[in-house]
Amino acid sequence: MTKRLILMRHAKSGWDDPCLDDHDRVLTERGRQASDAIGRWMATQGYAPALLLSSSSERTRETWAGVAQHLGDALTEFTSQLYLAAPGKMLSLLQKRSEGTVMMLGHNPGTAALAAGLVEGGVTHPKFRQYPSGATTVLDFDIENWSDIQPSSGRLVNFVVPRELV
Repeated sequence: MTKRLILMRHAKSGWDDPCLDDHDRVLTERGRQASDAIGRWMATQGYAPALLLSSSSERTRETWAGVAQHLGDALTEFTSQLYLAAPGKMLSLLQKRSEGTVMMLGHNPGTAALAAGLVEGGVTHPKFRQYPSGATTVLDFDIENWSDIQPSSGRLVNFVVPRELV
């Protein structure tokens, strides 16, 4: 059986209000356009998640709103456990799930580190190591259960950054 993981870093957010708590920062106009573009790209590629696990931050919520308008319904869970989460925490939350296609929407450096740790072999895309805002990785795993996931076992299906789409 194949399980699919879609890892996305939130789209571009701003620092316009210095009084605003980091958790409450919102997307810039560029971030909203990027979220829309990633959603359209996911829809055309057939990358519709059954489940979204997302940080509870405002910028991840806004990113998902832009993406989700192009996809079918997905079970959606926003959790503070994914806010600025380390890759180990992200992985432990994933391992408790059963859905076939899971999308995780979070922050760097955790999202980038998890993608790098799960992908089998190297990724030649020049932006993969930077994992800029809105970067999205699609990985397939030949496993029955998410609890069986191992490092470096994900087959890279696709990687994209918003600048390639807008």
